[in-house]
Amino acid sequence: MSLFDGILKNLAGSPDDVTNLAAKVGIEPALAEKAIAALSKAHQAQGDTVELASAQTGLDTGVLNQIVQHIGGEGSLMEFARMLDADGDGNPLNDIAGMAGKLFGKK
Repeated sequence: MSLFDGILKNLAGSPDDVTNLAAKVGIEPALAEKAIAALSKAHQAQGDTVELASAQTGLDTGVLNQIVQHIGGEGSLMEFARMLDADGDGNPLNDIAGMAGKLFGKK
């Protein structure tokens, strides 16, 4: 189970795991994980969350809007960002990389 699967299952109203979410919007699970991470990061930045995530991932805004709806809306993105940004520095990507390194036995 991926990190994002666990988060999706813990959010109220978001029973979809990443694989199911990806199938619903017609993308690969790895791309869905990338989109969720980009949306979480973009939600903390100035500007439109979906537009910023689209620029980062290259995904169509329509696909990203579907993902936002499936995970519970804009409010869920803040919860994702809070869960992923373990050190509270405003950048969840370094924490995600650290978690992935621990999963694969790298420091």
